[in-house]
Amino acid sequence: MRKITEVLRLRAAGMSSRDIAVSVGAGKTTVYEYLARAEAAGIAWPLPEGMDEEALDARLFPPPTAELAARRPVPEWREVHRELKRKHVTLRLLWLEWRADNPEGWGYTQFCAHYQAWAGAQDVVMRITWAGGEGMFVDFSGDRANYIDSGEVVAAEVFVAVLGASGMLYAEATRGQDLGSWVMAHVHAWEAYGGVAEVTVPDNLRSGVTKACWYDPELNPSYAEMARHYSTVVLPTRTAHPRDKAAVEAGVLTVERWVLAPLRNRRFFSLAELNEAMATQVAWVNGRAFRGEVTSRRELFEELERPALKALPTQRYELAAWKKVTVNIDYHVEFDHRYYSVPYQLVRQRLDLRATATTVEVLRGGRRVASHAREHGRRRFVTDPAHMPASHRAHLEWSPSRLIDWARSISPATATLVERLLVTRAHPEHAYRACLVIMSLARRYGNERTGAACERALAAGAISYTSVKSILAEGLDRLPLKSSSPAPPPPDHDNLRGAEYWAEEA
Repeated sequence: MRKITEVLRLRAAGMSSRDIAVSVGAGKTTVYEYLARAEAAGIAWPLPEGMDEEALDARLFPPPTAELAARRPVPEWREVHRELKRKHVTLRLLWLEWRADNPEGWGYTQFCAHYQAWAGAQDVVMRITWAGGEGMFVDFSGDRANYIDSGEVVAAEVFVAVLGASGMLYAEATRGQDLGSWVMAHVHAWEAYGGVAEVTVPDNLRSGVTKACWYDPELNPSYAEMARHYSTVVLPTRTAHPRDKAAVEAGVLTVERWVLAPLRNRRFFSLAELNEAMATQVAWVNGRAFRGEVTSRRELFEELERPALKALPTQRYELAAWKKVTVNIDYHVEFDHRYYSVPYQLVRQRLDLRATATTVEVLRGGRRVASHAREHGRRRFVTDPAHMPASHRAHLEWSPSRLIDWARSISPATATLVERLLVTRAHPEHAYRACLVIMSLARRYGNERTGAACERALAAGAISYTSVKSILAEGLDRLPLKSSSPAPPPPDHDNLRGAEYWAEEA
């Protein structure tokens, strides 16, 4: 009331509405409304004698009569809520459209207040305010689903995805929360929806988010690559803020109650069988109307989400593993206990390795420098001849002759073993790693013990660095070697019968 009286006083002093708004710290529309109400009530400055703030409030803001309240229209809030899920539709736009048909209806402030009051009383899923096709929330359920594999009960993790505007659910049982299960569950969810949301909101699961940070999260390289492939933006939630992912929390609860609980007494003998039963339950939940509503998740999905989702890419994402690798002196990098060549000029450089089920790629600064078919057999070295130097013996600072000379400084037996290692490989460089390991053993155990271990390995015909390492670890190098002279003949005895005796029996 004090602000209203100040508005009336300044107007009587001849100030403009704009200047009055600046002076009292109110909006121009508010000043206009105060002046219009005062004019309608026949009040001007100075106020009539004896009029206090309570009387002024009653004159300017009279309570609506019963007739007016009964005549005042009320918006169809469900329709307002549904329209807000469409892109670029705002509450102010909906109010302007409604007010055009209902000039006696609420002002914008009251319209918003009544809508918020209505929305707060609805089911949590109905309170979702994401636009169609804008967001997909993902998480693993706290409950697991069981199936039987080879007679043993296996607990499967349950992945849940929820679309922001419709609450459309997707659930899938996976073997674990590993990176492969996490990424491919996203792929299956998008394929089930038939499109991709603009934003994907995961929890800070270690498989997807390497470093949890609201402002600058660090995503797992494979997860980030998948997001680029499907043109979606990954926005992880803040840690310890469940309201950031309230939609998926509600979706997880729905899956636990209406998908997993009804299946608790059924027995499944494979992961595929379990997922088939879960898909049936999820379809039933999506087709069921919300509590107290006439609309289902699927109806909202078809109306709001499907037209707004991005199209799927032409090819499905192929899961790839990323690894930082350093090029060894043999110009090979290691992945999955196998060694793949790169151009020899990249020796000792730090590179990125990307491996799919069929291909291993090596990248330097985002540019591919080597590509190989992934080896799943017994072969340990995969070498492209184009990656080799013009002369093996001129290969940078290392060469077979240098390795043999170094081994000879330990002992002749070590030189012989290294030489035989180099000869037994298709390319001498393939044995460089084994020679370097023997070098490290000499630094650890000393030249004398390493030489003795190499001598014992040669005597046993075990030409490998693992044999030398095992001999040293077990201390066998300290034991004397057995003589190589032929064994003495057996003694004469009545119970010992030679070949002649058995020939006569035959």
